[in-house]
Amino acid sequence: MENERNEDATDDWDQIGFIISSKYRTAVLEQLADAPSIPSSIASRTGLPITHVSRALRSLRERSLVELLVSKEKRKGRIYGITEKGKRLWNRIESEELADRSR
Repeated sequence: MENERNEDATDDWDQIGFIISSKYRTAVLEQLADAPSIPSSIASRTGLPITHVSRALRSLRERSLVELLVSKEKRKGRIYGITEKGKRLWNRIESEELADRSR
């Protein structure tokens, strides 16, 4: 049981390191922590190129930190939201002031 908790904590820190090592992933997750959104809205609010936003969404989705809230077949207006796991990790990043917003 203790070993499982240690593995979970290590996995959390691995995930946090993955998020904060990219200003794009950090910015996208921060936006989705506020509310679900479409990639173009995230890009316009953050000033990031849409290609970087899309790439960040894809990598965050692969790690189950964000999810697609509409059908996978939908090509336009794809709404993304943060998962419970993503919220938990984002709250940790915020509480420990780990996000470098100066980049």
